[in-house]
Amino acid sequence: MADARLHRHVAAFVRAGLSVEVLGLGDPAGAPAGAARVTTHPRGSLARRGLDALLLPWRSRGRVLMVVDPDTLPAAYACSLLRRRPLVADVHEDYARLLRDRSWARGAVGLVARAVVSAANAVAGRADVTVVADEHVPPAAARDRRVVRNLPDGGYLPEPGPPEPAPRAVSVGDLRRSRGLFTMLDALADAPGWTLDLVGPVAPADAAALDAWLADSPAADRVRLHGRLPPRAAWALAAGAWAGLAVLDDTPAFRDAVPTKLYEFLGAGLAFAVTPLPRMVELAGESGAGVVVADSAGLAAALRGWAEDPGSLERSRASAREWAAANLYGPSAYDDLAAAVARLARKDAT
Repeated sequence: MADARLHRHVAAFVRAGLSVEVLGLGDPAGAPAGAARVTTHPRGSLARRGLDALLLPWRSRGRVLMVVDPDTLPAAYACSLLRRRPLVADVHEDYARLLRDRSWARGAVGLVARAVVSAANAVAGRADVTVVADEHVPPAAARDRRVVRNLPDGGYLPEPGPPEPAPRAVSVGDLRRSRGLFTMLDALADAPGWTLDLVGPVAPADAAALDAWLADSPAADRVRLHGRLPPRAAWALAAGAWAGLAVLDDTPAFRDAVPTKLYEFLGAGLAFAVTPLPRMVELAGESGAGVVVADSAGLAAALRGWAEDPGSLERSRASAREWAAANLYGPSAYDDLAAAVARLARKDAT
């Protein structure tokens, strides 16, 4: 329910005059604003999630069925055929590449996961509308393929404002080693005076190592872990922050990606630090708001540099505001998609 892309879709559908029903997992308090009906329950075991993937599409009432979870796509396709409802498939990521970065995706579990992803990609290409988060995200061929990038709509971001007196960084998203969790923590330890807000769930595989770091590091009291939050609450923490961090490892899942939070950092008027992955480097240079760091030592040096030279920080933040004003506002691909969904709904009603 707290997925920011889901919130952006619902906001666009509501702007288009559609009534939106949301079915999924998580806390109903984090459901998208404007939804006419929300059905949710807590995240369960893998078996429970598999059962949900099979059953949720059949519980939907809408004229158009939109799916944002690959696990649910095969059942949703069957539902759309039998009930003669248009299907919209939203593919957030290259899930086949993503599985290569998951320690749990090994053996029999990995085999099942890869089979589900393969089936989901095949089904996504047969949907009435196929939405992908970037050009490189499969399927490459579809009946009506639309690229809807993870650009923020601004509704949940704080207005850019001055930084707080004390230096503070923020990162929003899943917390795991490959997403820079320990790179950020080790850098913080070598950047005196900085604090760090981390928003997102901690990967079970990294929980013990995180607990050990928090128990042993002198910098532990400068880290705040907030867990999973709805988008508006998560990004409220960016207000007053000096910079955002997106220090991903070079994995197959991340090499060609632009993390959503980079656009959100720009929309919130923050400077940011990234690791040297091609498209993140490109956005850092294009916007003028980012610095590229190779490791925790480089990140610590960047943080110390901003603290020692506030003028350089403000130049980066000003560049973020300018880039956001030129690129993030006005008609969006989300609104174009909402118009297409509205046409499907009207067609289905006739």
